Amino acid sequence: MSKLIKAGALVVASLLLVGSGVAAPRMLIKDASFDFGYSPQNSKVSHVFWLYSTGDDTLKILKVTPG
Repeated sequence: MSKLIKAGALVVASLLLVGSGVAAPRMLIKDASFDFGYSPQNSKVSHVFWLYSTGDDTLKILKVTPG
């Protein structure tokens, strides 16, 4: 029984090590939403959203859709 537990632990440990070695892009948006409060009809509003690339591979933003 202890051999089976050791083998299972070895499999889990190797999967964790293999999974952590994969490079992947990752994006962080600190403030993902913004409340403009009251704004009159047809008024122009704007806000800047900061995007941070925190992954260990190139982050490509291919399309942005507002709304």
